[in-house]
Amino acid sequence: MHHDAFAILNALKSTLDEHRPLAPDLFRSLRKDIVLRYTYHSNAIEGNPLTLTETKVVLEDGLTIGGKLLRHHLEVVNHADAITHLEDLAKKNVLLDESGLKDLHQLVMRGLDNEAGSYRGCNVIITGAGHTPPDHHLVDEHMQNFFDWYRGEAQMLHPVERAAKVHADLVIIHPFRDGNGRASRLAMNLELMRAGFPTAIIPVEDRLEYYQHLDKAGKDADYGPFVQQLAQLVEQSFKPYWYLLGLA
Repeated sequence: MHHDAFAILNALKSTLDEHRPLAPDLFRSLRKDIVLRYTYHSNAIEGNPLTLTETKVVLEDGLTIGGKLLRHHLEVVNHADAITHLEDLAKKNVLLDESGLKDLHQLVMRGLDNEAGSYRGCNVIITGAGHTPPDHHLVDEHMQNFFDWYRGEAQMLHPVERAAKVHADLVIIHPFRDGNGRASRLAMNLELMRAGFPTAIIPVEDRLEYYQHLDKAGKDADYGPFVQQLAQLVEQSFKPYWYLLGLA
């Protein structure tokens, strides 16, 4: 599956590259749409009850939604800030490192978790998952190994495969007490952005198979199903570009 799927994605990316740089107003409307949808879906996967429209009101008008928890409001604002930071990192084409990952986590969990930006000091169990994240004493060592792999071998992989594995491994290690899903989806998108692919949004409707695929990676070290899911989502993420460029 891999090579065919990756060849298709590379061809789509080449087509998009021919139309770059995008006109500023085109870029702005694409970005606004992506920030909204990405923030909504990433938070909804974690149980944030705000609708897409409510999320839009928070992002565009800065209003709080009556009767909703401040926490849910902060999750929206924080996530949008984290995307801005991500774009910055992608522009500088920096490889992710420990402080970069902790910064992302800090932005996402600011005001929501007093351990924002630091690795967990406790053990966690992921409800319903077939694998248990490592003991908290081993988190540093696991993360060290993760970054060694990432700086080395991972750089040989197709960006979409690398992005999927980065995400899966971070979820498996679960380095933070809370906010691992959001932080690892951001790290995944940093890889895609750095390589010039559009932002991939994992829709809340696909949550079940998404969790099953991540669990398969954690339990059986089989990343195939998640790589495949991400490849399909990346393929779909080109559509708004074609539409706005009049190529649809």
